[in-house]
Amino acid sequence: MWDEAALAALLGMDGVETLLAVTEERRALGFLMARAVYDEAELLTLGVEPEARRRGVARALVAGLAARLAARGVRRLFLEVASRNDAARRLYEAAGFQPCGMRRRYYADGDDALVLALDLRMVRS
Repeated sequence: MWDEAALAALLGMDGVETLLAVTEERRALGFLMARAVYDEAELLTLGVEPEARRRGVARALVAGLAARLAARGVRRLFLEVASRNDAARRLYEAAGFQPCGMRRRYYADGDDALVLALDLRMVRS
């Protein structure tokens, strides 16, 4: 989990992309943050309000990020996802991410992190 100070620090860093999904009434439904360096980027965090889950918010955020990064010439987008987080794994698989590594016992609960990558050269910008 990211605390307020960590998120604030990220916002001030070069190369950080932040996307926010909001209703017409400007109520936040979800957000994501990523960091791009040269031709690679990492999706750092993604969150969706519980009542907005399974409505395409996360899918739209990931697609928006991929298009934005591809337009800037970023070639690959990486992320880490808990091996037991089936919902997130399905989301990323549907978005075209492919496994490219694993970090054993990466999370505090002992779960492994799967490292996934998306080739942004295949994404329409």
